[in-house]
Amino acid sequence: MPLSPETLAALRSDAAAQLPSLVELRRALHRTPEIGLDLPVTQQLVLDAIAPLDLEVRTGSGLSSVVAVLRGGRPGPAVLLRGDMDALPVTEDSGEPFASERDGVMHACGHDLHVAGLVGAARLLADRRDQLAGDVVLMFQPGEEGDHGARLMIDEGVLDAAGSRVVAAYGLHVMSSVLPTGLVASKAGTMLAAADSVVVTVQGRGGHGSMPHLAADPVPVAAEIVLALQAMVTRQFDVFDPVVVTVGRIAAGTTNNVIPATAVLEATVRSFSEATHALVPERFTRVVDGIAAAHGLTATVDYRRGYPVTSNTPAEVDRLSGLVREMLGEQAYLTAPQPLSGAEDFSYVLQQVPGTYFGLGATPVGEDPATAAYNHSAQARFAEESLAVGPAVLTALAMDRLAEGG
Repeated sequence: MPLSPETLAALRSDAAAQLPSLVELRRALHRTPEIGLDLPVTQQLVLDAIAPLDLEVRTGSGLSSVVAVLRGGRPGPAVLLRGDMDALPVTEDSGEPFASERDGVMHACGHDLHVAGLVGAARLLADRRDQLAGDVVLMFQPGEEGDHGARLMIDEGVLDAAGSRVVAAYGLHVMSSVLPTGLVASKAGTMLAAADSVVVTVQGRGGHGSMPHLAADPVPVAAEIVLALQAMVTRQFDVFDPVVVTVGRIAAGTTNNVIPATAVLEATVRSFSEATHALVPERFTRVVDGIAAAHGLTATVDYRRGYPVTSNTPAEVDRLSGLVREMLGEQAYLTAPQPLSGAEDFSYVLQQVPGTYFGLGATPVGEDPATAAYNHSAQARFAEESLAVGPAVLTALAMDRLAEGG
């Protein structure tokens, strides 16, 4: 049966009451950010924070993950809540008094709030253990920023950590702009794009700039490839199921009067459905090979699959929207009008189990969400008041799904 208004009101109140301690934890994490899959300091802060909660805890073998299982008071299925832990190679310029103490490393994407928020949810659930008909798997994950940490944790068994496959999974991402503080946003189906990376090397033949006919210049060929790729995405893919190709780097040559032997392009490719994601590599490669061949040159394409599409289960989005509106007010939930073109490795989890991923507004109070520094910016700042919202929503999702049974 759905959670009662009284239960949701108590969750909201208890989440607000633990805000000071969660802020303290968040700031400790923010001062000591770590990158990638090996996060020993972050891992220890998590282990210390959850130690009093009587959880079944294990750490990863191939990465600094923490998996904690909270056993409910009665038998039932298991659900999963996730918080990613890694930071970015960014030099902080936020002006916060608790700014990063590590040169060139910053929690510029808000993962410190994700970790603190998941600890907050664990505390709320531990206080309600006797009400739970089932278990909750707490997934503290390294390596979201391009290192496929979620996939590695799946390989190490996180989805079955409670003894049976989880029946649902929930995750969130704080937003330092776009959404006002405390607003929850999600949508059914595609929530985030797939993101791939490509390196193209055009092989020519070097020569003197005064006699290009005696060389095989890869530079104009590379330039033609860039433009042709933009035509490809508008002419070979449905405008309502788009592909975005951005060539972010072009490298060739050493000086103005020498024709180089090679030119290199580096690009990112975003797509919004698994069907289109599957088609892009062949079509991308065909364009590159065809243009190179038309000029008598060759090219190699190193197409690297990144994170897949993050797709939300419609019924779980309905659960989220209903709980948020009941607990926080009708205006607290926003149906996202379209997917975001960022990518997220929680997609690997949602490929295997139902669930939903949602955005949580954390624009600093007093700042305009339209102009505040965006996630990944060296100036990014996050409203810590959001730590009174995220844990309450995650806890409500877990409790509501467990109350539904297997």
